[in-house]
Amino acid sequence: MIPDLHTPLSPAPERQRLRLLGALAGASALALAGCGTPPKPADTAPAPAPRPGTAPAPIALNGSYAQRADVMAQVPDMARRLGLPETYVRNAIGNADFLPSVPRLILPSGKGVRRSWRVYRSRFIDNTRIRAGVQFWNENATQLQKAEREYGVPAKYIVGIVGVETIYGRNVGNMRVIDTLSTLSFDFPQAHQRAEQRNAFFRSELEHYLQLTWQNRDDPLTLRGSYAGAMGLPQFMPSSWVKHAVDFDRDGHIDLFGSPTDVVGSVAHYFKQYGWVSGLEPVYDVNFDQSRLQLATLLAPDITPTFTPEQFGELGAMPVGLPAGFRHKLALIELENGYAPATYYAGTDNFYVITRYNNSSYYAKAVIDLANEVERAMQRQAN
Repeated sequence: MIPDLHTPLSPAPERQRLRLLGALAGASALALAGCGTPPKPADTAPAPAPRPGTAPAPIALNGSYAQRADVMAQVPDMARRLGLPETYVRNAIGNADFLPSVPRLILPSGKGVRRSWRVYRSRFIDNTRIRAGVQFWNENATQLQKAEREYGVPAKYIVGIVGVETIYGRNVGNMRVIDTLSTLSFDFPQAHQRAEQRNAFFRSELEHYLQLTWQNRDDPLTLRGSYAGAMGLPQFMPSSWVKHAVDFDRDGHIDLFGSPTDVVGSVAHYFKQYGWVSGLEPVYDVNFDQSRLQLATLLAPDITPTFTPEQFGELGAMPVGLPAGFRHKLALIELENGYAPATYYAGTDNFYVITRYNNSSYYAKAVIDLANEVERAMQRQAN
C-alpha cells in the first residue's frame, strides 16, 4: 500500500488472522484528515489503549536486535508512550531480526533507469490474474454489490486492487512483520532520498503494529506480510488497518487475511475516505493538438487534478469521451515507455484517489486496466 511494494512476493504461508475490534477501527477513523488529501505519515502511534490483563513474563531474547544496545534502550520509552507493558515490547523487539534484503528492496530504482509502462503493465495484467479475478468476483458478488451500494465504489476497482496487491491472497508475503518493521525502523537506508521521512513513517508503523497485536491478543512474532510490513489480501499497513479497515461481515472483528468480505468492505471504505466520487470514471484517453500543446504546463501539477476541461483544451489536450456537462478537474497523466514515446491519459479525482493507495500513476493505471480486463471476462462468462 505504499510506493515500491510491488516486487513479486514469495508464495504465501498459511493465512494468519489479525483481529481488530470494530470499536477500535471506528474510533480511529474519526481522526482521519479531510478526504482526497495525500496520506501523511504519522509521527506517533495512536493514543494508548491497552487491553485488560497482566503483563507477559519475560522470554528469551534471541533476535539480532537484542544485541543492539541502542535499540533495546528505546524499549522503556516506547512502552510508556504506547501504554504497553515493557516486557511485551521487550519480548517483541528483542526477538526481531535485522533482514539485510529489506533495506535493498525499499530503495527506489537507481538513477538512469528508464521506467516503462508497457513492462510495468505486463507484470500485473495477465491471464493468471484475470482468471483469479473472475473467481474472486464470482465468489464475492454479493459483498461487492453491497460495498458499491454503501460506498459508491464499483466492484471492478475493488477487484483490481486485490488482484494487483496479492493475486487475491496468493501472494500476501512471507516475511515476519516484526522483522521488516524493526529493520525499517532501526536500520532504514540513509541512501534513500527521503530517509528521515520514511524512517519516521516505518517507526510509526512498528508502534501501530505492537498496539494492534497487544489489543487483539495476537503473537507479534508470528504474523507475516510484505517486505514493508503490509498485511493481508489488500496489503494494509498497520496504521491503515486501524484507520480504514471495517468489519464488513459484522462478526465482531476485522480479518483481512481470512475474510474476503472484510477485505472488500475495507478497500471500498479506504477509497471513500479519500474522496471517491460515485459515477466518475477515473481516466480518459487524450489526444493532443500539437499546434497549441503546452506539455510542461499540463504536467506541472503532476497527478493532482487541476484543470477544467476548457483549460485542458486550451493547453492542447482533448480528453476522449467526456460526458456532456462534465465539470470535474483533470490532470495529465504521463506514463513513460523507456526510450519509446510516453503514453498519456486524462486523470480525474478518482484516479488520484487510487494513487492514495499507492502513490504511483503506473500503479493506479494497472489497477484500472486489471479491473477492466476482469470486467470484460465476467461479461464474456455471462454471455
